Amino acid sequence: MAALAWPGAKAEEPVVWPTAAWTESTPEAQGMDSAALAELVEFGRANAMDSLLVTRHGRLVADAYYAPFRADLKHAVNSTTKGVVGTLTGMAIQDGLLASREQPVLDFFPDRGIANLDASKKALTLGHLLDMTSGFDWKEKLDDSVPETMLQMGRSSDWQGFVLDRPMAAAPGADFNYNSGNPHLLSAILAKKTGGSTLAYAQKRLFGPLGIQDVRWNRDPQGIEIGGWGLYLHPRDMAKIGYLYLRNGQWDGRQLLPAAWVDQVFKASVDMGFGVAPVFRYANGWWTVPAKRAYMMVGFNRQLIIVLPDVDIVAVVTGRRHYPMVALIDRLTASVRSPRPLPEDGNARALLTERIRDAAVEKASPVAPAPALAAGVSRKTWQFDRNTLGVRSLVLDLGAEDATYELVTSDRSGAPGKPVMGRIGLDGYFRVTGGGAPVATKGDWLDAQSFRIISRALSDGDVSVYTLRFDGVTVNVAFENNRGFRTQVQGRIAQ
Repeated sequence: MAALAWPGAKAEEPVVWPTAAWTESTPEAQGMDSAALAELVEFGRANAMDSLLVTRHGRLVADAYYAPFRADLKHAVNSTTKGVVGTLTGMAIQDGLLASREQPVLDFFPDRGIANLDASKKALTLGHLLDMTSGFDWKEKLDDSVPETMLQMGRSSDWQGFVLDRPMAAAPGADFNYNSGNPHLLSAILAKKTGGSTLAYAQKRLFGPLGIQDVRWNRDPQGIEIGGWGLYLHPRDMAKIGYLYLRNGQWDGRQLLPAAWVDQVFKASVDMGFGVAPVFRYANGWWTVPAKRAYMMVGFNRQLIIVLPDVDIVAVVTGRRHYPMVALIDRLTASVRSPRPLPEDGNARALLTERIRDAAVEKASPVAPAPALAAGVSRKTWQFDRNTLGVRSLVLDLGAEDATYELVTSDRSGAPGKPVMGRIGLDGYFRVTGGGAPVATKGDWLDAQSFRIISRALSDGDVSVYTLRFDGVTVNVAFENNRGFRTQVQGRIAQ
């Protein structure tokens, strides 16, 4: 097909479509600096990234995976799911399944008795859900506070009803208020209008045309794909979604998404109210930084799809903690030197290759010698009263060359689940257990009585730290994770 023009493009080359696979290139061939990308890979290591991928002019120029995460694993994209649901909503409008962003939300739930029904709730539209301006009374701030209402929704037996029944705190359209219930209502509406499954519609209209085949999408108690999170994708497939927006909704000769929908994202007007420069705005499930001309799908702990049209870049990050997004955007932009090819730089290219290869090799953490207590606590069954972690019992074997654990937890009713067993690295390296949902675990002695276990659910980006302090027949467990949750539980040796 003929070449298309866009800012920063190499006009002499045709647009490439990574449906089957991304075309790989040296950075210099795409006008980028390998040395700057090598520094970006180090930035990723310092900021707990699991993966980092950069494309320019539709070619893959950097693709790093930080051990023990691996290239063959899908990653939870968390709230990036919201942008995918927004994309599907735009497609459903294009298909005539939905009328417009202005369509009233309650039209889709005629058989429900809805609590706290008033004029404001009746005025709620799809656009308000898309832009986080629904006006529902909802506590889910974009800070370190507990997302109270989101957690309440997750514990409810009917998520749609929970959201629809919320009282209104403001008129729709008045204020931005982040709310994972909004996109979940959109997912429920999509399921209603497309045959019963948001995922099936995504496979038909988005994933299939883009060549995205290996996905996972968690569901609510009614079997509806979760609109606010719950989607798992490979980083290279995440980049395809960004590339669809970079190409103004086009994909290999088809207008999969209306260009006007993309334009709404690129001209977002809803102020997210962070109160600091630069300003962040929101539209259709996307975050934007107008001052940087940067457009992002954003998930908790930095699951990112970044589109930079001025320099023709799509970048993807998965990770385990927050860091300033603007710093990442600036580094991406600074790695661009020209819209056209640069002379190859063998030394810089070798440095980038080395950094990417080094990222994939796990580095051992320091370990102290095991105290005499290690043998005394091994192979004992430690029992726990009902607690916030749901832990019923734990057995450790710290004397074997390859240490192990056996954990029994409770379900919501308090009944015991199946034992979960795995290995623990005692040499500073993680041991990985499981295939489809791998968990990497290692442990070290902090002192003569305290043993720390670090557990990483690799596909989820979750990091959990258990510090066990043994005192005779009792054990105190201090728990914390990278979602901001902390608690303590006590156990004792089973009689």
